[in-house]
Amino acid sequence: MMPSKSKAPNYPKSHLLAASGIAALLSLALLVFPSREVEAKKTFIDLKLESSSGQIVVEPGDSQPGLVESPFAATATPGTSSEAKNAELPEEEELTQTPAPESDSLTKTVVVANGDTLSTVFSKVGLSPSVMHAVLSSSKDAKQFSRLKIGQSLEFQLTEQGGLAGLRSKLNSLETLALEKTPDGYSFKKEQIKPEISSVYARGEIDSSLFLAAKRAGLSHNLTMDLANVFGYDIDFALDIRKGDSFEVIYEEKTVEGQRVGTGNILAARFTNRGKTYSAVRYTNKDGATSYYNADGTSMRKAFIRTPVDFARISSRFSNGRKHPILNKIRAHKGVDYAAPHGTPIKSAGDGKVLLAGRKGGYGNTVIIQHGQRYRTLYAHMQGFAKGVRNGSAVKQGQIIGYIGTTGLSTGPHLHYEFQVDGVHVDPLGLKLPMADPIARNEKQRFMQLSQPLMARMDEEKATVLALNQQ
Repeated sequence: MMPSKSKAPNYPKSHLLAASGIAALLSLALLVFPSREVEAKKTFIDLKLESSSGQIVVEPGDSQPGLVESPFAATATPGTSSEAKNAELPEEEELTQTPAPESDSLTKTVVVANGDTLSTVFSKVGLSPSVMHAVLSSSKDAKQFSRLKIGQSLEFQLTEQGGLAGLRSKLNSLETLALEKTPDGYSFKKEQIKPEISSVYARGEIDSSLFLAAKRAGLSHNLTMDLANVFGYDIDFALDIRKGDSFEVIYEEKTVEGQRVGTGNILAARFTNRGKTYSAVRYTNKDGATSYYNADGTSMRKAFIRTPVDFARISSRFSNGRKHPILNKIRAHKGVDYAAPHGTPIKSAGDGKVLLAGRKGGYGNTVIIQHGQRYRTLYAHMQGFAKGVRNGSAVKQGQIIGYIGTTGLSTGPHLHYEFQVDGVHVDPLGLKLPMADPIARNEKQRFMQLSQPLMARMDEEKATVLALNQQ
């Protein structure tokens, strides 16, 4: 008897369709979603990349060589061995095992603000006071770092451990302070750039003041002061300047990589005052002494300068009968008063010896200087005396001896200036000043070889400027 065949169960057609749909959904889910193991590996790789150097960050959708870009590529398919799966990610494993190298030091820059000290600057970059003291005590020159100016920049080189590896600070276009950590402590040096020096011509015409005219001509404040000092023996810049006066100057200009970084000496100049022209040429003799001379070799320097205060206003002249503003009596005014702000520098009119630097009755703070046998000058109502000016000290012509104030019988800040010749008071504004020695005879030819080309250049430059102005 033949064994009977078992009969497959007869399911309703609707059940079969439902089962087929469920199977299809399960298959799709396996394809779309990676296994828990693969998802864990992908998450691990991403985190390692983020935690390396901060330069490589993998986010979903990033395209990197050898990195998984789609869940489909990371899905384990039937029949794929674990070795094959690991072989798909060789570059990922290399990136996770080789972090980006870190620099040996860090650079931090601090710009000095109002109220900053070297201690607060060091604190801003995380350095302790003991490090600052070690820097300052490393050498006498290193103390220059403590002389801070607002806006000054200090660049710190720090080690990985937060210590100081080096420090640099640019003082100006030509000078930089540098400090470097060595096995023996800190090594200091000042780096200096040698600028290129060329000569520049400038010309100006005065319509209100020398300073404004000089500024329009491109001269700095210091260069304008130098120009006034050169001609200060012949021109009283507080009294003699008039509209229409003019000046020309050839001076040194310092440049670094084509950029102007400063000015040097005045090489030659001419000043026309009230129709009279004065010339000046800078000359250094064979002994190394430098001075200014007229174009023909006569000395610009006199035994006395014309006025002891630059650009002051004359408030009272020399007089034998003037009503005193405080005593309200007619008294001789045996000097000249120069009105100027408190603290304006006062210069010695000539070389000499200080007879008095102290109080003198209604004169207040006073300096009296003896110049040789015949001449004596007096400076009164000073706010204070310059450093080193005291009884018996020697002073040079043009040296600052004190500052304008209102001490003694004074109604406002000014200098009372007196000039005596052989013990007699004279008007310093009308005094014919004694001359200094001219160029030595044995150097006259050498001086003229310098002077003549400079004067010729000023003639040519002036003619060019005037021609351009007429166009």
